[in-house]
Amino acid sequence: MVIQHKNLAESGWQKLTLAEQLGNIGGETNRALRWLDKDDKIYQDCLTRALELLDLTIRDPRWRGRLKELLRVREFLCDSFFAGEEYASRLEDLDHYFLEFALAARLGK
Repeated sequence: MVIQHKNLAESGWQKLTLAEQLGNIGGETNRALRWLDKDDKIYQDCLTRALELLDLTIRDPRWRGRLKELLRVREFLCDSFFAGEEYASRLEDLDHYFLEFALAARLGK
């Protein structure tokens, strides 16, 4: 797999708060949502980047106590990619979930 966020993967991602990390993941899910019925390649690329960022967050040792939640979010994101076949996950719901973190990150600055 080609790493899309190479600079973040090397060091920058670990400097962000959890709210900032999840807010950035939300940016990718929001882009995916906007391209959902317009361009399948762009939609898939956005979800791939969101999963990559989420994986970086999951590997961040600071969030060990939140690992169960982060893994569940990843599961729902993957499920939404496959039209919610397993859990009836919807990208719209995940977009709202991540938006709250983006707002919290913004308030924290």
